[in-house]
Amino acid sequence: MPKLGLGTWPMLGDECTDAVVQALELGYRHIDTAAGYNNEAAVGKALEQSRVAREQIHVTSKVWWDKLQPADMRASFEATLHALRSDYVDLFLIHWPGKDWDLAKTIETLVSFKEDGRARNIGVANFPLPLLKKVVEELNAPLAAIQVEYHVTLGQTALLDYARQHDMALTAYSPLVRNKVSHIAELQQIAAKHGVLPTQVALKWLLDQANVAAIPKAASQANQQNNLEALKVQLDDEDRALIAGLPKNQRLVNPDFAPQWDA
Repeated sequence: MPKLGLGTWPMLGDECTDAVVQALELGYRHIDTAAGYNNEAAVGKALEQSRVAREQIHVTSKVWWDKLQPADMRASFEATLHALRSDYVDLFLIHWPGKDWDLAKTIETLVSFKEDGRARNIGVANFPLPLLKKVVEELNAPLAAIQVEYHVTLGQTALLDYARQHDMALTAYSPLVRNKVSHIAELQQIAAKHGVLPTQVALKWLLDQANVAAIPKAASQANQQNNLEALKVQLDDEDRALIAGLPKNQRLVNPDFAPQWDA
């Protein structure tokens, strides 16, 4: 999985299709979508239109938290493949933990998608550490990735340590703090020092970490290119110390169906 991907939420329709086609032209090879974003069909259209071969593109999608009964999951997965116009997905995730669900049956169904080859890899998103441990250690699920909110003002040390111990990727969503990084004085200072943008500093801080990928949403060519250019930024120990001093408890995404994060 390429460390830098394109997040597609909340883009819809032609805006989403055009953004994905453009990103692939620029050199992106990692696209993130989900049934819950209502844009899988737009991404599928882009994959079909693109001159880049499907097998060169890593596509992640996800099943929504209210579709985790086995029959519902299978129907959702079939709909995802149909929308993406593909007979497989590179990474398929449970988007959020369910409510009053049979975890073992849900994970068994997820694993079946990997076993039949239609999901090259499987994982979960927004699972707190105790639940992730249960899936990996008690249910023996061969997870390849966990996707969570992670950025310069929200720490994920425990999850990242666990992911590394189990050879999993941690994909950071909202890596630019919904563009708030541009207004953080410490990032402005680092950016000025290197002659780059605060967004590029925030991205490179993530991408420099072992096992971490990031999926910033970007619709315009300029923003997509700027995010790609972040890969060239060279941060030093002084920069990392400045970022380490930022608060690490600023969670943006916490819907009413979210789990207890510290449970």
